[in-house]
This record gives sequence, structure tokens and C-alpha cells, in this order.
Amino acid sequence: MSTSETPEKTEAMKADIDRLNSWTGLGGLPGDGPVTALDPLTGGAQNLLFTLRRADATELVLRRPGRHLKPGASDAFRRESRVLSALAGTDVPHPRLHASVLDDSVLGAPFSVLEKIDGFMPRGQLPGRYAEDPEWRRAVAFALVDGAAKLAAVDVHALGLADLGRPEGWLERQTPKYLKMLRGYREHADYRENESRHVDPVADWLVAHTPQTGATGIVHGDLQFANVMFAHDAPRLAAIVDWEMASLGDPLLDLAWILTAWREKGDPPGSDPQVQPWDGMPGRAELVAHYGESTGRDVSGFRWYQVLACFRLAALLEGSYARSLAGTMNRRMGEGLHAYAGWLWAKARQEMDGAS
Repeated sequence: MSTSETPEKTEAMKADIDRLNSWTGLGGLPGDGPVTALDPLTGGAQNLLFTLRRADATELVLRRPGRHLKPGASDAFRRESRVLSALAGTDVPHPRLHASVLDDSVLGAPFSVLEKIDGFMPRGQLPGRYAEDPEWRRAVAFALVDGAAKLAAVDVHALGLADLGRPEGWLERQTPKYLKMLRGYREHADYRENESRHVDPVADWLVAHTPQTGATGIVHGDLQFANVMFAHDAPRLAAIVDWEMASLGDPLLDLAWILTAWREKGDPPGSDPQVQPWDGMPGRAELVAHYGESTGRDVSGFRWYQVLACFRLAALLEGSYARSLAGTMNRRMGEGLHAYAGWLWAKARQEMDGAS
């Protein structure tokens, strides 16, 4: 038993295996024979991930909410399952959805069974050739942006996803939505004392410079290193994962979200790259130009989207910090996220100053 597995968790997984082997949908999954193991996987932030192994050694991925269900737990799975089903047959790199159960009839919670991707999630030290060859890092950076471009090109009407969200006024709603969230954190005195002085100026700038119109497409909503997988054998984007925040909006935000994790000379100090080594990575401007060429999109106003991405991500991180101050989250983790939010506020101001 690993240090992360308690007797209670082990018993829960055994019970889940028994339930899966009684599930009529098991016969429709790849592989043969009963489920023999559910091995926990790292990488899920809000949900639990397991390698589901069948008797013939076929491996799949089972994804489900945590053991303590929250209201509306099935909503995220319903959204993800719908999007993944629609993306089947497109050139968007994604894990194939083999099955989804949106009620609690089998495991006591909704769950999905997905293709197991042969790849790795790029966080921290890169492995193998990625660590050794800067050309691999450069190539996979463009592949990541190509993944966002392919998603932006998807015809939502042809795939039956035209009602996935409310694209009308989407750009205009973004800043007020996250500013309201940030103002809510001010109810906590310690947060008020430590809130960045950039919050309101960045929000005012975003509102004043909101583009009149934007393209409509699928927005992944959290396209970053933690939600993609790279292939082991080539500098290739193997899959974009974790689609539960997908909606309709302006896909250019996905590119901006990717680039909040980018680091280059001239950036504010205080934040290291999320993957190492970093040398060889192309700069933001080169990637934005590549996206524009791939999509045919006018990217001359991209700076606004970069500021919005910094604002939106910082707002989410500050929420974790506020929870840590309230004692509902690890304090040290909350302070680390607050520090990262501080870098995002500084980057947003830098982009704003560059626009003037």
C-alpha cells in the first residue's frame, strides 16, 4: 500500500472494481475480461483519475469526482462527455471517450472511461529528448499552439455544439465576472490588506479596451501545461485533456492562457518557467504570429487578451489564497498561489503599458 492509500481508499477501490464488473457497459469497452485493477493517477486537480486495467492487460482511464460529492458534480462530466463525443473524428488532439455514466447508478457518482494516452504531462523537469534537445522544446511549443488553433477552427454548428454556451457578449462579460469574484474576497480583512494595487486599474483598462467583436468557437477554458500531454517519441502534442470548463467564446483566450505560462527576457521578475529546461522555447510574439497564420485570425489586438488571461487566472488564484486565509485550504499553498498571482498582476500592467 502506498503512503497515499489508506485502508478506506483501498476498500473503496475494491468496491468500485466489483461495481464495474457488474456494469452492463463494461462489455462495450476496449479489451476483454473483468476489471482487475484501478490504479490512482496523478494530475487530477478537481477529480480522481485511475488506470482501469482489464484481465487482458488493456489499460483505460477512469475519471470521477472526489469521494465527497458536491452539488452538480455531474455537470462537469456531462459537459466534458458532450465535447469529447463531438470532437471524435476532428484533428483536435484529445482522448477518445469510450463511455460516460452521468448518474450515480454504477459507482455512486458520475464517471467517464477514456482512452489512455501514451504520453506525459509536462510539469517540472522535462524527460528524455525534451530535456536534451532545444529543437524538441521549440517544436512542441508550436505544436501546443497548433492544438489551440485546431480547436478554434472547429465548426460548432456542424458538431451540434452551438448551444454549449452564450457567445453573445462573451468578451464584455469576462472582466465584470472576475472583478466581482475579486471584490468578494475583500470581505476577508487579511486579503484586503494583501490585495494587489493593480486589481482595479487592470479591470478598468480591460473594460475600456474591450474589443467590439470577437470570433466564436470552443474555448477549452484551462489550456495550460497541466492539461496537455506530450508524446514520448516525438515533439508532438499527444492530447488536450480536462474539458470540463469548455464553453463557447473567443478562442483567442486559449492562446493567451497558454502564454501566461511563458517566460522571456523582459518579463517581471519572480516567476520561473513551469517546465525545465526552458531555453529553445520560442517567444510569445512568434507563437502569436504562428497562431494568426494558422487560423487566418487578426491577432493585432492580442495584447488585450493577454491582459485578460492574466486578470482571469490571477482572480482564480486569489480565490485559493482567500480560502487559505479563511482556513479552508493549506496556508502555505495559498501563499504560493498569491505570489504567482502577484506576478500575473505585474505582467498585466506591463502589457497595458506596452499598449500605450
